[in-house]
Amino acid sequence: MARQKITQALKAGKILISDGAWGTFLHKKGLKPGECPELWCIDRSDDVLDVAKNYIDAGADMVETDSFGGSCFKLSHYGLADRAAEINEAAAKISRKAAGEDHWVIASIGPTGKMLVTEEVTEEELYDAFKTQAIAFEKGGADAACIETMSDIGEAREAVKAVKENTKLEVICTFTFEKTVQGEYRTMMGVDPVSAMNAVIEAGADIVGANCGNGIERMIEIVSQMRSVNKTIPILVHANAGLPKNVDGKDVFPETPGDMAALAPRLASAGANIIGGCCGTTPEHIKAIKESLS
Repeated sequence: MARQKITQALKAGKILISDGAWGTFLHKKGLKPGECPELWCIDRSDDVLDVAKNYIDAGADMVETDSFGGSCFKLSHYGLADRAAEINEAAAKISRKAAGEDHWVIASIGPTGKMLVTEEVTEEELYDAFKTQAIAFEKGGADAACIETMSDIGEAREAVKAVKENTKLEVICTFTFEKTVQGEYRTMMGVDPVSAMNAVIEAGADIVGANCGNGIERMIEIVSQMRSVNKTIPILVHANAGLPKNVDGKDVFPETPGDMAALAPRLASAGANIIGGCCGTTPEHIKAIKESLS
């Protein structure tokens, strides 16, 4: 029996659980500063598989891929731009192996680092880069593309269109917001949650939301804003383990698994349909969130 689409599963009203942070996990396994995380999908695939498997074992219904920086633009920093398709397909295959047939793979697409507003890249160039990733993900067995940590509507729109127009993958698109001194939420490019949501829905996104930048408490406010104008679109949240604190020169995320689990029901009540973690979260955080929402 084939897996349902994620959006179909959500129609039953169940809250689905996503995975947690990947970068910090890989660093614990030996990823060095300046090293390409995505190349581990080729050179250290067993370690990448272990990350994905840990989240599945913790109770996640879906798992991402080690492909956040997998665009040709990001890979060019390591001289790997021409291997984008190979690396992204490998990333999807690894997470597919961990997920098995009963869980979803939501392949990660992060920002390219290029800005449309300064004309250092064109919409067509962005589209082509995201198209390469999307086709590779589908070939590797992914169920969806998770376009995440976006700040610019133009870039996010090209990513959504590239996935929708070239694959059968479902499309998730999340933005990263920061709280201003005026108490408003804006991306680095000044985009508010409602405008971001509406733009990517128009482009074809199946699921929208927010990731990184905030702990669950602030994510509740962001989701509430989105829900105030759209009652039906599925919303995914990948929250940090609180707001980072600098301890001895290192950023430390203070929220324990219990802290996040205590807030997760409020996030669900605000309208989030899929809840997972971002920076600072671990399989223990995901397990606790899962148990609190069971």
